[in-house]
Amino acid sequence: MSAAATAGTVDGTGAPAPVLRVALVQEAAGLEPAENRGRLADLVPDDADLVVLPEVFARDFGAAGSDVAPFAEAVDGPFGTELARVAAARGTTVVAGMIETSPDPARPYNTLLVRGGATAEYRKIHLYDSFGYRESDRLTAGPLDEPAVVEVGGVRVGLMTCYDLRFPELARRLVDAGAEALVVPAAWVAGDRKVDHWRTLVRARAIENTVHVLACGQPGPRYSGHSLVVDPLGDVLAEAGEGPTVLRAEVDAVRLAEARRTNPSLSNRRL
Repeated sequence: MSAAATAGTVDGTGAPAPVLRVALVQEAAGLEPAENRGRLADLVPDDADLVVLPEVFARDFGAAGSDVAPFAEAVDGPFGTELARVAAARGTTVVAGMIETSPDPARPYNTLLVRGGATAEYRKIHLYDSFGYRESDRLTAGPLDEPAVVEVGGVRVGLMTCYDLRFPELARRLVDAGAEALVVPAAWVAGDRKVDHWRTLVRARAIENTVHVLACGQPGPRYSGHSLVVDPLGDVLAEAGEGPTVLRAEVDAVRLAEARRTNPSLSNRRL
């Protein structure tokens, strides 16, 4: 597949602005890692520049409070290897979640892998100790090091995972590091108010940072679904329902530049 399409210009110099074709794959992760790996080739399309799968797609969390340590892998283990192979075969960049081995064998990391046209890892910082859950009992929080920002098709993409969405300071840190779009794979547990919180927070992170937000969740009934792509002024460009689907949209650098001229809140801030 060719590089990201271009359309328009950002600064009037005539240089083309990137348009990133994105696909959000709202599919459920099962409890058998080999089966999840085997589905990657069918799920990853070949006509998108960036493909996003949900949090822990390598193997779902299982029942609340389950021990996930037996399913932890190195980033270059079976899941990472297959993800890289499929991304290369499709000529794209893929983001997907996994459980990664950590220095504490009993408490692995919740990690996002980026493979294909870009390579990166992000270990979830904010563990889900909320709404009756205690993710920190079985997972290790990622280190507070440099923000996870990668370039895909000329667009700078920042990485967050699920519960991270509730912490605006992480999104702002990624934007300060140059992110023009935020990718948020999730397993957003279903329940009262949860879809409303999800949609509100995704739009808020887009509006307050004038960035595109690409939020890809696992489907119902256990999780909330409703993957969505929001533009830098908060307009919803595409949204899924509760069930499995592939959501498509475009991240347009011209749209980003226009939004930041309209709402220059990043340059106006005083704190």
